[in-house]
Amino acid sequence: MKHILSPSLLAADFARLGEDVDTAVKNGAEWLHIDVMDGHFVPNITFGIPVIKSLRPVTNAYFDVHLMIDRPERFVRDFISAGADLLCVHLEATEKIEEIAAAVHEAGKAFAIALKPATPAEAVRPYLKLCDMVLVMTVEPGFGGQKFMADMMPKVSAVRRIREEAGLSFHIQVDGGINLETLDTAAAAGANVFVAGAAIFAKGQTAQNVRRFAEHLSVL
Repeated sequence: MKHILSPSLLAADFARLGEDVDTAVKNGAEWLHIDVMDGHFVPNITFGIPVIKSLRPVTNAYFDVHLMIDRPERFVRDFISAGADLLCVHLEATEKIEEIAAAVHEAGKAFAIALKPATPAEAVRPYLKLCDMVLVMTVEPGFGGQKFMADMMPKVSAVRRIREEAGLSFHIQVDGGINLETLDTAAAAGANVFVAGAAIFAKGQTAQNVRRFAEHLSVL
C-alpha cells in the first residue's frame, strides 16, 4: 500500500498554525493529523471543531482527525461539517462503533479505529469491515513528544495479519515518537500511514523536514 505522511498539528506553532499547514502541504504533505483531546479520555485539552473549521478553507489537505474524546458519537456530524475527511475514534472510548462508522460513511467520509497501547489487536477484529484505517498508538495518547514504543510493533504486525486473513485493505497508521528511524521500524511491521509531530515541526525547519520524510517514504 502507498506510504503516507500525516504531520501532527499538535506539534505545530499554534500562533502561526495556518502558515505551518501551508508550509507542510506545499512541501509534500497530503494528509494532516489533527489531535482532538477533551481532558477526560486523555489528560490534556487541545483544539476542536472551530480550529478544524477555520483551517478547512485554507488547504485541500486530507484532514485525518483523531478523536481522543469520551463518547465521540456525540460530535461525529459536527466534525464532519467542520471539514474532517477521516474520523478516528478510540475503541476504548465508545460502545457505539457501528453507529459512528455508519454516520461517517453515510457522509462519504472515512472511518478509523484507534487502539491504546494496552488494547490488543484482536479487540478490533469484529469491526474491521467497517474500517478504512486502524491506528496503533505507539505512545500513550494525550501528549506529544513521547518516546516511541517499539514493543507495539508486534501489534502492528498482528493487525496486518488479521487484515490479510480477512482479505481487507484498510490503512494501518502509527502515531507517537515517529522519526525517520522509527518510521522504518513501523513500516517493516506493516504500517503505511505515519503520524509525525516534533520530527516535522521542530526547530522551524518544517519545509525541509517534510521533504526529507517524503523522499524517505518514496523509497520504502
